[in-house]
Amino acid sequence: MPSFSPPTAVVLLFGEQGPATPTQLLLQVLPFLLVGLAAWTLLYKPERERMKRQQDLLSGLKKNDRVLTSAGIYGTVANVDRESGRVTLKVDDAANVKIQVALSTIASVLDGSTESAASSG
Repeated sequence: MPSFSPPTAVVLLFGEQGPATPTQLLLQVLPFLLVGLAAWTLLYKPERERMKRQQDLLSGLKKNDRVLTSAGIYGTVANVDRESGRVTLKVDDAANVKIQVALSTIASVLDGSTESAASSG
C-alpha cells in the first residue's frame, strides 16, 4: 500500500485545478444559501408575523375592551396611555379595583365566547 506525505495527499485529494467556473462557484455557495433561506423561513418570518399581530392588537386597544394579560389577569380597559406605555385595567367592578400594567403585557383581547369560557372555568 503506497504511503503519501500529507502535502501529496492534499494535492491528490483536491488536484491542481484551474480557476473555478461560475457553475462550480454556484454549487459551492448553494448549500449556504439554502441553509440561510431555511433559517429565515423557519425562524425569522414566523417571529416577525407574531410581532406584527401583537402590534396590531395593541394599536387597536380601546376603552371597555376585555383583555387578558400575560400574567393571567383578566380585566376591562379603563384607560390607555400610549405615551407612557401603560394601561389601566378595572379588575373588579363591585369594589372599583383598578391596576396599571405595561401595554406590552396585554396578551389578548377577549370576545364574548372567550370571556364566558374563562369566567365559567
